[in-house]
Parts: sequence; structure tokens; C-alpha cells
Amino acid sequence: MKLKSSLPAALKYQAVVTESAAREAGLDSFEVVFELLDAADVNGIAAYGGFPVRYPSWRFGMDYERLEKGRTWGLSKIYELVINNDPTYAYLVKSNSLLEQKLVMAHVYGHADFFKHNIWFAPTDRHMIDTISDHASRIRSIIDVVGQDRVESFMDHALSLETMIDPYLPLRKLRQERETIPDGNSLSERSRAALELLSGSPAGQHAGEEPTEPRLVGSLPTYDILGFLGDNAPLEAWEQSILHIIRREAYYFSPQRMTKIMNEGWASFWHSRLLTGGLLDPSEILDFADAHSGATSSQPGTLNPYKLGIELFRFAEERGEDIFQLRRIHNDVSMIDKLADEEFTERFLRPKTSRGVGAPGEGESEVPGWREVKAGLLHSLSWGGLPQIELTGIGPEGELELVHHHDGRDLQLGATGESLKYMAAIWKAPVRLLTLEEGEGRRLVAREDEITIEEAEEAEASCSEESAA
Repeated sequence: MKLKSSLPAALKYQAVVTESAAREAGLDSFEVVFELLDAADVNGIAAYGGFPVRYPSWRFGMDYERLEKGRTWGLSKIYELVINNDPTYAYLVKSNSLLEQKLVMAHVYGHADFFKHNIWFAPTDRHMIDTISDHASRIRSIIDVVGQDRVESFMDHALSLETMIDPYLPLRKLRQERETIPDGNSLSERSRAALELLSGSPAGQHAGEEPTEPRLVGSLPTYDILGFLGDNAPLEAWEQSILHIIRREAYYFSPQRMTKIMNEGWASFWHSRLLTGGLLDPSEILDFADAHSGATSSQPGTLNPYKLGIELFRFAEERGEDIFQLRRIHNDVSMIDKLADEEFTERFLRPKTSRGVGAPGEGESEVPGWREVKAGLLHSLSWGGLPQIELTGIGPEGELELVHHHDGRDLQLGATGESLKYMAAIWKAPVRLLTLEEGEGRRLVAREDEITIEEAEEAEASCSEESAA
């Protein structure tokens, strides 16, 4: 067993003890490497999505300012940061007490086990720190060739579209790869091969090189809009390379949105069990209870993923479910759909119901039944909590035609219009999107310099949930 990085002796010992307890309890992870940093440094890494070697962007700077203001004003605090990687990296905050470090370490081993075994993470790049470092080097080399202003302008356009992907695509690709890759290859190798196919980015392509031959438009319809643009938009080689980088990183982060409740719940479940199962000194029990309740508390009308997640696993265990199997095969939507019966919904979901989380179309004066409460939460979590937008075809003048499969949540038309303008700038032709606003059909038409909103009766049929099938 390796010592945990350059931690002080007391924390090295605690890391070894915690890992031993976690493995004895059945948790299994890649090697966990702990790093001890100042709170401001942890916020800096968090702003980069957990990767200090990531390419620079003003967006990351804005995230850092937000995190630092929250810390300075006492509104928020990061206790830990865990990276899905092999080895798994975890950043501890120096200012935390020894009890808090114990809690965080146990929490980290829950996350590390979840990253390794949950099927939604199976297609992800397990050496993403190296990959992102390579991405940063490639973007810097592009800047050297074409200039920083051009690169930053294009990246602003591309990053505004980073959520326009298909969160189910990586798992489908992985299953296809398992059918075509010889059985002798390891799961890690299969996953890496699937991700290479998924990324659409040829290894070793750098600034100034010609892009590979794009796929033809025959793959429509698709939810992988970012991938379609990377393959088919009239881009220069360096633009295509950046779009592929942003897409690959978007797919790496996608499972975290799909499993936020489960992931935090699994980590919270195990930090509670491991600490109360012997890692705590008797003198620390009251302080632990206070810290744990603070992390898992939630106000009426708000959803705390730590609280909901830990209650899901506790409820499953009480019912005799195999919690290790549940953490392996589910995402948030399928887990809640499987477990949340009337008892669970009334105890844990209804108190978190706020305006807009109910059956679509219900009046505010109506009190939804438990099934409607559950359905409302599932709607809000579907597609990773993001709008489900499909690229359905290309119009006679070369315009992209998109459909928003409406689930009861209206789009913010202003923000959506700006994203569509960026898409039109990349596609170099208009973009049309059908959606609903308060039940009425709308068509957004975006060009590089303008956005118009029109009435569209056909949207009522095209944007229904059934149309997504």
C-alpha cells in the first residue's frame, strides 16, 4: 500500500486506516492520491473542473471568482474535490479540522468506488488528467499559430454548446465495442477504445493539420449536435480540433450530471457507516453528528443530493436490495424510479417539491398525488437536468432544424437564442428550433447577428415528449 502523497504524518495514517476500513466494507477503487491545499487553491482547481492543467478560459476565471466570494463571505465551502481518474486524485483543504478530514477521506473512498464501478462512468477516460494536459498543449499550439483573439472567440462559441450532446451515447458506444473487441482485452482498454470512437478526434492531430474526412449527413437525426458540427460544419482544421476537444471533455463530465444524487448519496452513506463503525474516537461523535447533519440538511422546496442520495441507499438496504448492484447499474432517474414508492415519496420527495415540480399543466392550487410528485422530480432530472434538444435535419437552404422535446420545463428563450446564434456562426447558415412556451408553439430562427421568435403551431406536436421516442 502506497503512502498518500505528501500529507502530514497524522493524515497519512488516517488515509491508510480509512482505505483499509473501506476495502473491508467492500468498497473497491483505483489508488487514491490525496493532496493537501489551501482553500483558495482548491477553489482554483474546482473552477477548472478539477483539472489544474486544463486550458485557460475566462469562464474558469469567473467560476473561481464566484467560489472565492462564497468562501470569503461564508456562504459556501468546499470540503473536498475528487477526480475520476486512475489513480483517483482527491484534494483536501488545510483549514479543515482532523474530524472533517476523517469525514472527507471516507467520503472520497465512496466516490472513488462509485467512479470505478458505476456503468455510466465505464466509457470515461481513466487517464483524463493526461488527456486534458494534452488538450491544453494543443490549444496553446493553436494560439501560437492563429492568435489568441481568434481562438478565444471560437471557444466562446463552442463552449456555449458543450451541453448539446447525447448523454446516452457513450454507453451505447461501449456496448458496441464490447461486441467487437476481442474478449481478451481488459475493460479499461475497451472503455478507452470506445471513447476514442466517441471523441471523433484523431490522436495526435494538432494546429495546422488537415482534419480527417467528415462523416456524411446521413446520421441524422441526432442528439449529439456538438459531434455533428465537428464532423460536418465548414471549419478550419484548428477549429475542428478545438470542437473535438470540447466535445470529448463534455462527454467526460456528462455522467456526473446523470448520477449526482447517487454519487453523493453513495459517498455520504459510506462516510457515515465507516466513521460510526470504528473510525471515530468517542470524543468526536457529537462533532461528527453536527458536521454530517449540516452536509445532509435541506430546506423545504430544495433538493440536497447528499440527503436524497443517502436516504435512497438506506431505504434500499432496509428493503433487502443489493446496494452494490444498485450503485453499479443505475443513474439518478432509474434509481429513483425503481425505489421511490408512496412511503419514500411522502417522506423524502414531497418536502422537496417546489413550484414547477409537479405534473406538467397542473394548477398551483392543486395538491399533486405522490405519483405526480415523483414524476415531477424525474422530469427535472431527465437528460441530466438539461433540455432535450434534437437535430432532426437540414432544410432546403442548408439551415439546421432542431426540436426541443418539451418535458414541462420551458426554455429560457433569451439564453437559448444566444446559443443558437453561436451555432449559426459555426454552421455558417441559419439555425431553427421548435419549442413550446407556456404551451404555445414557438420557432426560434438564429443567424450570426440576430434571433427572431415566431409562432409555430406545428411545434405542439413536434415538441411533445412522445415525439422524442
